[in-house]
Amino acid sequence: MSHTSSLPGDAITLSQFSLSRLSLLLTASILALGLIYLQIGIEISPARQWQLMSGLSSDSFDDFEFTYARLPRLAMVLLVGLVMGLTGSLIQQLTRNPLLSPMTLGTASGAWLALIIVNIWWPTLIEDYGALFAMTGALLSMALVIMIAGWQNLSGLPVVLAGMSVNILLGALTSAIILMNDQYARNLFIWGAGDLAQNGWDSVLWLLPRLAVVVIIFAIAPRILTLLRLGQEGAAARGMNVAGLFLLLMVCGIWLVSSALTIVGVIGFIGLIAPNIARSLGAITARDELWISTLLGMLLLLLTDGLALYLSQFTPDLIPTGITSALIGAPALIWFTHRRLSAQDQLFFRMPQGAEQLSRVTITLLAAAFTLVLALSCLVQLLNQGWLMTIPDSFIWSLRWPRITTAIAAGAGMAIAGVIMQRLIHNPLASPDLLGMSAGAVFAIVVTGMVMGQFDSSFGAFSGPIIAFSGSMLTLGVLLILGKRKSYAPSVVIMTGIALAALIETLVQFVLIKGTDDVYSILRWLSGSTYRVESSEALLLVSGTLVLTGLAFICHRWLTLISAGRNVALARGLDVNRAFVLLLIISAALCALTTAIMGPVAFVGLLAPHMAAMLGARAVIPQLIIAAVLGSTFLLLADWLGQIVIYPAQLAAGTMVSLIGGSYFVFLLLKGRMAGSSTS
Repeated sequence: MSHTSSLPGDAITLSQFSLSRLSLLLTASILALGLIYLQIGIEISPARQWQLMSGLSSDSFDDFEFTYARLPRLAMVLLVGLVMGLTGSLIQQLTRNPLLSPMTLGTASGAWLALIIVNIWWPTLIEDYGALFAMTGALLSMALVIMIAGWQNLSGLPVVLAGMSVNILLGALTSAIILMNDQYARNLFIWGAGDLAQNGWDSVLWLLPRLAVVVIIFAIAPRILTLLRLGQEGAAARGMNVAGLFLLLMVCGIWLVSSALTIVGVIGFIGLIAPNIARSLGAITARDELWISTLLGMLLLLLTDGLALYLSQFTPDLIPTGITSALIGAPALIWFTHRRLSAQDQLFFRMPQGAEQLSRVTITLLAAAFTLVLALSCLVQLLNQGWLMTIPDSFIWSLRWPRITTAIAAGAGMAIAGVIMQRLIHNPLASPDLLGMSAGAVFAIVVTGMVMGQFDSSFGAFSGPIIAFSGSMLTLGVLLILGKRKSYAPSVVIMTGIALAALIETLVQFVLIKGTDDVYSILRWLSGSTYRVESSEALLLVSGTLVLTGLAFICHRWLTLISAGRNVALARGLDVNRAFVLLLIISAALCALTTAIMGPVAFVGLLAPHMAAMLGARAVIPQLIIAAVLGSTFLLLADWLGQIVIYPAQLAAGTMVSLIGGSYFVFLLLKGRMAGSSTS
């Protein structure tokens, strides 16, 4: 069991009197902040506002806006804040894990996918059954997470890693559906960013009766949660049906979250932060934590939505609440990670065991696989008449070779970047996408595109790699500074990456809801498509990847020594700090170059080094070569499959990689968990 197996207590414990005072203080803060909230951007006087709240009819547009926009928005903020705070505390107490929330548990991504599907194919059902579909998706994703992590690991970090993997997998599937149905799903972008704006009381009245489950939770949960603190065996010894009651409370919590998500979209971090703050204030008992977390959830969401309203006064576009909650919540998640986790925390994920050394048979099979996939990409295509195998003419080849070379170079580059990262940080889960370097490149390019007011191929071809590299290096610098104190522990590194990825996702959603003509091109770029890559960009990617790969091979001795340990490298006379920084720059440059030209590519940098090690490539040079071949083959195959799997439409190579690679990574996690349980 990891060090997060129990919720940490603090020196301060609330007495009943102190709890009452804290509750009154939080309630008074909510009321005071609510009054301030009603003044933001509102032209009518407080006296007039009080008259309108007392039932006086609206006589002007300002009166109407206050009565049917601001007041219902305030009510929605309080209701959703209640749901997030209460559900966050419920989930954390049930699992004894202070880093879990509807977001990190994977339930939010499952609910989002379900709602996207219903909105596109059965839109008439969304009003009456939207929450039910969302809950079904959330429950299925949670079941998958628990199956991956294992029932005994809910209190540790494996469940967080499993939730992250499921989020990426379901997110790729959601993106693919949106790309194929853009004309129907574009209005859902604002939902994905989390928006609390209201144009009447209908949504509040829809949500209110669905929150009756709150009464059930407060009535039965405190005693159940108190018994669960004795452990599963202790609770069962007192006659408690642990599995049944755990499932009952979890379903109640997910129903609340699903109902809220159906109306306002994804509001992240509130459910994670509120319970941690409640415990730091001294809420130790189950009932106290539920109650204080609920009040804190309302207060925190009121703060973040008020900030969104205030900032919207200075921008041409309304800022969704999900943006401000991510701006506050992502740093908070990093802070809690560093406070709660130690360098000894483990993720129960082991490097796959395989052959001790490469065999000629393995090398031959790899070469044959790459040749076969390359031949399929060059010669075989699916047309309306059926399968066609032919040598392409000059016109067809001019369209096809940029895609092929891009996939090969991008796959090799991301794989080599992954090898470097894993060996430098001594972390089998290190990869450019999971550590946030890809997110940093995306952040830099999207923000620059917003400022410049354009997002086209010429932007990505020339200045794009430099901008992406700057974003990757900035993210990497932050990660190294934060992780150094914890010796780059897997727990700290991965959770920091999750926080950065969540922040970038909300930023991207904000770009998409602007509704400009560039929205679809941004979304296609974010899916990692080779379709839009021009010949000049493909040549730039190939040449840049060759140069950086050559530098990685030249520095192989540095990588070998650092992999053996810092002390060993120092004893051999290596300037470890300089070598460390230079190798990280090579890795970041490979990631940035690929991201700028093709878009973000997930899982290649994580899986290719693992698969190379499984095949026997243990030394640095063999692992670099085999990982590059595997990455190229993997991405080239994904690009070809994306062209035929839903023909005549296409799936981007990055989306296919996320679906295939994410599924395989989930399989590895499940396999590793089963192997660990069998040997324990």
